[in-house]
Order: sequence, then structure tokens, then C-alpha cells
Amino acid sequence: MYQPPHFREDDRDAQHALIRAYPLGLLITAGPAGLIANPIPFLLDDNANGILRAHLARANPQGQDLATVEECLVAFQGPQGYVSPSWYASKRAHGRVVPTWNYATVHAWGRPQVIEDAAWLRRQIADLTALRETPRAAPWAVSDAPEPFVAAQVQALIGVEIPITRIEGKWKMSQNRPEPDRAGVIAGFEAEGETVLAGLVGGRSGS
Repeated sequence: MYQPPHFREDDRDAQHALIRAYPLGLLITAGPAGLIANPIPFLLDDNANGILRAHLARANPQGQDLATVEECLVAFQGPQGYVSPSWYASKRAHGRVVPTWNYATVHAWGRPQVIEDAAWLRRQIADLTALRETPRAAPWAVSDAPEPFVAAQVQALIGVEIPITRIEGKWKMSQNRPEPDRAGVIAGFEAEGETVLAGLVGGRSGS
């Protein structure tokens, strides 16, 4: 990933927090059939650099690549939004401004390990379900479904664990702009209801 120094985010806690907040990662492999990419929801276990856990359909051809490749990449996309030049104080001062895009993203690399153990798969789907359902007023649980149905679903899945060997974060949040321009970007995002992006721009000091 192209990493200008002022956009780098090397804080491991911040990287992991983005993965947990935006867990639908783009799983990318380069196997005999070429590049394959699938959006897959992941769980992150804290262990050294972290371990990504997921499951996918047994019929998905990417599973064959996961069993053989030395490395795969998972890209997690966080908040993102268009930045209008009209938000910059610089536009009014000299007009030498162009549009851009602000975003936060994390890329994680590792050697995938395919798992077909039914107990592991049951734990995986239960953990992923609980993570999203627990905050709900009437949470659904895997045990709410008939056991024969759950067993059939598990048989149609494979699991994957990816111990993270390399991880990069990039928070492109107007750090390269002067403070008056950054203030304009914050106001612009707030006016469009993009409060998360406004907060990220406000929380990043220029460098």
C-alpha cells in the first residue's frame, strides 16, 4: 500500500479497532487461477500480531487457493468520504486546490490455514453471531435454529485462520493540509452528517 509518512497509522490498537468496527474484509488470494477476492466477515483474536478468523462456503473456489498459497491479503475499509475543494480556506485564498478522498484502511497479510473441524466451525459461527446479535433487544442465537439444519450448514462451510505476519494502517485524514483547510474539511463533513469522518480529521494532527 502506498504510504506517505503523514498518513501512516502504525498503532496496533488503532489498526485492530478498525478491523473490529468494520469486520467485512476483502480476502485476496493469488493462486493458479489468478487473483480472487471475496468480501468475508472476520473475527480478530488478540495473539501477537493478531489472528483473523472467518468461514466461507465450501463451494467457494477460493478455498482451494487458501489451502495452497503461502500468503493472502485481507483489506479492511473503514470510514471514507469525498472532500470538496470548496471546503478549503485555500480555495478562497489562491484557488490552487483539487478534490480528494479521505479514508481509513487496514491491510493484513498472513499464511492462511484451512480448517474443516466441525467444532471449530460451530464456535466460529456462534462467536460471529454473538458479536453482532448481543447488543440487540432480542438477540438471535445459532441454537435458535433446528440442530439438523445447523449441522447441514456447518457441513457446507470451511474455516480459515490467518495469523497476521504483517499489518499496515493508513488514515488519510487531511494531515497534509494547513489547519484552516482542515477546519473546513471538518465543517464540510459535519454539514453532510459524516460525524465519524469529521472526528477523525479533527483527531489527526498535521505532520
